Amino acid sequence: MNDETIIGAFSEEQAASLSDVSLHQLRRWDAEGFFRPSYSDQKGVPYGRIYSFRDLVSLRVLNDLRNKKRIPFRHLREVSDRLAHLGDARWTATTLYVLGKRVVFDDPRTALRQEVVSGQRVFDIPLRVVISSTRAAVRKLGRRNSDHVGQISRARFVAQNEPVVAGTRVPVSAVQDFAAAGYSVERIMREYPGLTKEDVAAALKFDLGRAAA
Repeated sequence: MNDETIIGAFSEEQAASLSDVSLHQLRRWDAEGFFRPSYSDQKGVPYGRIYSFRDLVSLRVLNDLRNKKRIPFRHLREVSDRLAHLGDARWTATTLYVLGKRVVFDDPRTALRQEVVSGQRVFDIPLRVVISSTRAAVRKLGRRNSDHVGQISRARFVAQNEPVVAGTRVPVSAVQDFAAAGYSVERIMREYPGLTKEDVAAALKFDLGRAAA
């Protein structure tokens, strides 16, 4: 998988949204050592879990296996152990199949399918399709709703509940700090390319003191 060209770091909320794996599952899988994000401060707090693009692809595969095809979690653990030699790429290095309630795979070392296929239907999970759909989901995430332009919002787990420019993770306080340092609106927009003039104006007008009260 040529995912090294994809640069991205995604919060656990974004990872959950992009993969359809619930936050509860993400945190449980991390705590149990089944699937951990590529970057973590190991403190067990939401802000400490950062997922890579490869993680998102893996999670979408796991969502298909666990949540859609209802493969038992115990069996997925066995599959993970069986593919441990592939490291972090264990869910993305080969095409996976479902036979009944078991996972079948093509071993990249031998090019052989590691289970005899019976008359039961086999569901293919084409990796190229998963990668392509993940890219599309990431691009969609990056597009802001037009209703967000020029608005300020707060959301749990976004910038530690600080007021941010709606549809982004840019804190209002950061915009105001840049302005106080003498940055023009245009220069602030260069620091945060996703912001519009309306966004900067809204951030500068926002009363942080009242919001904190």
